[in-house]
Amino acid sequence: MTELYLHRRKVDSVFQLLGEHENDISYSVAWALARCPSFLREFLRHVLDWGGAPNGTEIRLQQPETTGGITDIEIEVSDSFYLIGEAKRGWNVPSQEQLKKYATRASFVASTAPLKRLVVLSECSREYAELRLKSHVEGIPVVPVSWKDMVVLAEKALAEGSHAEKRLIRELLGYLGAITRMQNVHSNWVYVLSLASGTPPGWGISWIDIVRNKGRYFHPVGTGRGGWPKEPPNYVAFRYYGKLQSIHHIDNYEVVTNMHERIPEIPDGEWGPFFLYTLGPGFGPDKQVRTGKIYPNGRVWCMLDTLFTSETISEARDATRARLART
Repeated sequence: MTELYLHRRKVDSVFQLLGEHENDISYSVAWALARCPSFLREFLRHVLDWGGAPNGTEIRLQQPETTGGITDIEIEVSDSFYLIGEAKRGWNVPSQEQLKKYATRASFVASTAPLKRLVVLSECSREYAELRLKSHVEGIPVVPVSWKDMVVLAEKALAEGSHAEKRLIRELLGYLGAITRMQNVHSNWVYVLSLASGTPPGWGISWIDIVRNKGRYFHPVGTGRGGWPKEPPNYVAFRYYGKLQSIHHIDNYEVVTNMHERIPEIPDGEWGPFFLYTLGPGFGPDKQVRTGKIYPNGRVWCMLDTLFTSETISEARDATRARLART
């Protein structure tokens, strides 16, 4: 059998030719929904608890509207339901403002469909997504659906689909399976660090203010053997004053040997090499998460959702270890 490679990577599914960015994933899922009625029925049952025949369904991609932005996916049967889907890569969810823009789109508001939903497609577990999203926006229910959920729905559709549907669904399962495996390796990990409360001798800025005021953080390029990481993590979190303070996505990083060139309040001199991170906006649980049983300057790895469902950071660390032990 002839094998196909793209950039030295073996291609096992036609969907891999698109890629793995947000739009690529939403295009792939939309194509499968449009070509596989069994998959579409399972999806509608999951999102709407709707068991009708999906005849006459319209699926639209990248629909612009002057004041309503550009939607990723729209799924509509005019006299039955109207869904707007927003797809996200990684453990990210859309902002309240973005969902409000969709909920107030002129076409969405004007629709007489009795069932309307805003569907958030992402790698987030339902428990985590529900903590980050409001249940309703402008009166419209918000339904989180993970890519793992889509895998389960596609697997259910295999049992009832035609031969042609089954072939396409199997290709989609291979594609989504690769994405969810990447999630486990990269997206859901947070490196939780302790920040000292004081200002180092000779510095004009404290560790806390480097994070809080400049949106930066740095540490030595490590070996990865229980010390500092040898590759930048996806997320970092900071604890001080006995509790979790903020979680940040690492938007960018560089390797720096003279920190004074980037942060003038630090004295001039050769260091390093050090990773210098540019941090995304801080976020975190609504509740207080205490440090728990961790050494004062201890650094731990946690899965992102465990920090939202645990009472302490040490509990989140232990929950992460228990989850890994089960896999």
